[in-house]
Amino acid sequence: MTTSLTRRAALAGAAALPLTAATLSLPGAARAQSAPHLPRARSFKLGEMGVTSLLDGSAPRENPRAIFGGGASEEKFARVSAENFIPADMAQFYFTPTLVEVNGQRVLFDTGLGQGGIAQALAQAGVTPDQIDLVVITHMHPDHIGGLMTDGAPTFANARYVTGRVEYDFWSKADASKGAGALVAKNVTPLAEKMSFIEDGAEIAPGITAMATFGHTPGHMSYHLENHGQRLILTADLANHYVWCFAHPEWEVSFDMNKADATASRRRVLDMLATEKLPMIGYHMPFPAAGYVETRGEGFRFVPVSYQMM
Repeated sequence: MTTSLTRRAALAGAAALPLTAATLSLPGAARAQSAPHLPRARSFKLGEMGVTSLLDGSAPRENPRAIFGGGASEEKFARVSAENFIPADMAQFYFTPTLVEVNGQRVLFDTGLGQGGIAQALAQAGVTPDQIDLVVITHMHPDHIGGLMTDGAPTFANARYVTGRVEYDFWSKADASKGAGALVAKNVTPLAEKMSFIEDGAEIAPGITAMATFGHTPGHMSYHLENHGQRLILTADLANHYVWCFAHPEWEVSFDMNKADATASRRRVLDMLATEKLPMIGYHMPFPAAGYVETRGEGFRFVPVSYQMM
């Protein structure tokens, strides 16, 4: 039996996903339609640490080779896509913050697009925004800081904030009149007095340690979680697609600000995950965004969770 998934069929199928949008030009630029009745929170235990993936939104995007296939020929990109049973002319984006509960603290990693999805996802997890104790910003692209403010006020009214010093120093000097710099000025700068600025290796909460994975942005951070001997890596935007960025870590991603550094970080961490058989949660992986990594030829393969982490 041969199955062919066309762009039209893929886009039609995307309409059934939890949140959809017609266009996406930069991370977080899409408008999404709410579907609160669908699952948007998936919880599991890491030792005694509670971990919940939160689906803030989802959006289809055409011409993914221009985004994820820098350096790849059209033929090779199509072949790799076909080998993994996905179309080469359409991708589905996911935006997945993570909630971690440890030692009585609720720690939220990233805040989504700023279209209300994070509050809906938290509600499905039984948490309200004012119950968040600490908000961690892995990096300052719009789809990670969009949910920091709601109607001009902090969404997480009682929270403290953490972000990388290198990341903040870069974006605080960006042009505040346009693009991501404008959103940083609007959503991040007003919270600076409540922020801690950290370096590689900092422990931000018991068992949660920062890992420098620079390249996607100048100060992009991943996070290592460990509790009672169990470990997990929050990779943030280290790899932005579950097939192309894994199969060929060297393919340049248009959103990566320093392509060489991003490639080096991607290969280093994916190799560690595969070698040590550690689970990961990736911000743009298909929901619930958790899985494992295995080596595959010169690259890797993302193995999504089935029932292992329920």
